[in-house]
Amino acid sequence: MPADLAEKTDRYERLLADALDAATIAPPTGTPLADSAADYEEMARSYLEDGRHFRASDDPVNALAAFSYGHAWLDAGARIGLFSVPDEGDLFTV
Repeated sequence: MPADLAEKTDRYERLLADALDAATIAPPTGTPLADSAADYEEMARSYLEDGRHFRASDDPVNALAAFSYGHAWLDAGARIGLFSVPDEGDLFTV
C-alpha cells in the first residue's frame, strides 16, 4: 500500500526539524571542518524553509523532496563527523 503523501510529508518535516535540533557541530570553532559543518547545517535549514514554502504553496511533492534533501545534508554530515548526534533513535543512520 503506498504511503499517504500528506502523512509522509509531515513525517519528513518533523524528522528534519528534530534532526536539526539534535545535531551539534563537532569540530572546534574556527577550523575548516567547523566551517564545513556550518555550511551543511545552513543547507539543511534552507531546505526546511523551502519545504515549508512549498507546503504553504500547496506543492507537497516538492515539499517532501526538500525535507528529504535537507535531512540528507545532516545525515551525511553526521556520518563524516561534522556533527555530534544521538546514538539512539531514528533521526540519523550513524
